[in-house]
Amino acid sequence: MKHELDHYVGLDVLAVGAGSGCAEGGAPMSNDSKWVGDSELGERFPAWTRGNAADVFPDPFSPLGKSMVLQMSMSPGLRDAYIELGALNYDEFENPDTPDLFKMFGGYVYNPLTMTRVFGYRMPGATPEMIDKAFFDDNEEVPPYEHQDWHDSPDNDAKLGEMMGWAMSTNELPMLDADRDMARQQRANRPDLASLTDSAVLARARSMMPLLQRAFENAMIVSSLASLGPGALAAVCEGIGDPSLSIRLLAGIEVDSAAPSHAMWDLGRMAASSDAISAAFADGPDHVLERLRATDSDDGNEFLVKFDEFLFEYGARAQNEYDIYAVSWEIKPRIALAAIDLMRKSDESQAPSGRHAASVAERDRVAAEVRGKIAGDEETAGMFEAALGSAQRFLSGRERAKTNTITIINEIRVAVREFGSRMVERGVIDRLEKVFMADNHELDRMRHSPETVVPELDRRWEQFQSLFELEPVFIVNGRVPDLSEMTRRDAEASGTVEVGTVLTGAAGSGGVATGRARVVLDAADPEGLEPGDILVAPQTDPSWVPLFVPADGVIVNVGAMGSHAMIVSRELGVPCVASVAGATKLIPDGATVTIDGNAGTVTIDALP
Repeated sequence: MKHELDHYVGLDVLAVGAGSGCAEGGAPMSNDSKWVGDSELGERFPAWTRGNAADVFPDPFSPLGKSMVLQMSMSPGLRDAYIELGALNYDEFENPDTPDLFKMFGGYVYNPLTMTRVFGYRMPGATPEMIDKAFFDDNEEVPPYEHQDWHDSPDNDAKLGEMMGWAMSTNELPMLDADRDMARQQRANRPDLASLTDSAVLARARSMMPLLQRAFENAMIVSSLASLGPGALAAVCEGIGDPSLSIRLLAGIEVDSAAPSHAMWDLGRMAASSDAISAAFADGPDHVLERLRATDSDDGNEFLVKFDEFLFEYGARAQNEYDIYAVSWEIKPRIALAAIDLMRKSDESQAPSGRHAASVAERDRVAAEVRGKIAGDEETAGMFEAALGSAQRFLSGRERAKTNTITIINEIRVAVREFGSRMVERGVIDRLEKVFMADNHELDRMRHSPETVVPELDRRWEQFQSLFELEPVFIVNGRVPDLSEMTRRDAEASGTVEVGTVLTGAAGSGGVATGRARVVLDAADPEGLEPGDILVAPQTDPSWVPLFVPADGVIVNVGAMGSHAMIVSRELGVPCVASVAGATKLIPDGATVTIDGNAGTVTIDALP
């Protein structure tokens, strides 16, 4: 089995994405065929993909988010990560001083397909085709890999090999702990933004960008190596004749993105045990906090204190949370309260701590089974133990790294919103959200010379709303598509289902569950979901994780190996099938379905 690992390495280098766009000297005017943030294409890296971007960047990205977060922070962070890994050298990037490593087309974020294939070509034991297979299966839209002489680099191959060896042997990831401490310190030391001058508020937002660059570099290093351990486990399990065991070996890994769910569960139990708190939730999550303050009960006051502590710790989470335009739980607590309400109604058997303990027990049982089957084969046994340790450290580390970046992004978000609220108060803009239609430099124009930029922000805002109605093309290769080439999101699904139809996806988290399918398109509005339902969701962003807890199973439209839905479902012990194309359109709300998280299948048992 010595060489079987070669067929599974290097398959998580697109685990997270970000977008870029126009130059920082000022955004161009909007027009009907292009979005203001659309990127330019270079010759060296012509191919870009929504693969592994659609799950973490499901919505159009705001111009200010593109400028401050993606272009000025994350893009150089990815550049530095690829250099540290040995994937590319500084001068091999296009415009390395101001890199545009993730593109934006029609407002949507695309991952660097060509660049990632070079990574795969240079990684020992991997190929560009393995990268494609991991992310795109047999998608005929994906162009073939085209080799160029500059892709050959023995020095890069060697450095990547060293990093792979480190990933399979290290026992710690101290840089992630340092980033966590740094991010928490920024949250704890946030100044009273309302008391700051305009200049100081903008300086506060901008001071986060180098910290975000640092945290994202470490996130990309860990993410790019996170598939090595799972790949080696898959090789071992295939060698002993049961590939499905590898999924169960990844169960029960503690991850930061699941921590809010545990805290929400405790708040839900507090609510369930108190008549006063339950009464405040009786009419839904809107105005719960106001109702509790009005009652001035001991139970209610305790809940308010605990909920404030929850928001301080986890309030940075949001849908499409890399974009500072997104509304985080801190800004709109109703989102978190809706999930807490669901957990209030849930049975004790759905407690995430109990499910996690069961997942750990199952993982340990499977590990013992595998050890028994490979006993006497020292080489395979050694690879198995190294792979198991690497998988646990790097998958957990990947989620910690994202939490670190999201915490810093939220500090930018709240500062920009403070500035935007002032612009509304002064009559510069008519709604706060329009501040996100500027780029970084245009914030200063808005402050000092609003008449030179506000009319354009109004035009962008109108066009930005229309982008949410469009479905981006999957692949951009050599030519920037017009908005007219995108289809509408409300288009009918291709295909229908009937009783007995089996939909296939990716095996995400082990277990089998049967229940009522509840299609939820917005994590902030899950009222139709009831405990015991099968959650059918569009993507895998961690903001959806609290809805996993009351559900008996999870189905998502997108999400490759190592996606957040898979990792967190395993931690919480919830069966999950990811990458079921068009699931939210194909599966009727209210249908009875059976999901098999080991096989990666969804069976339609009955129609509503």
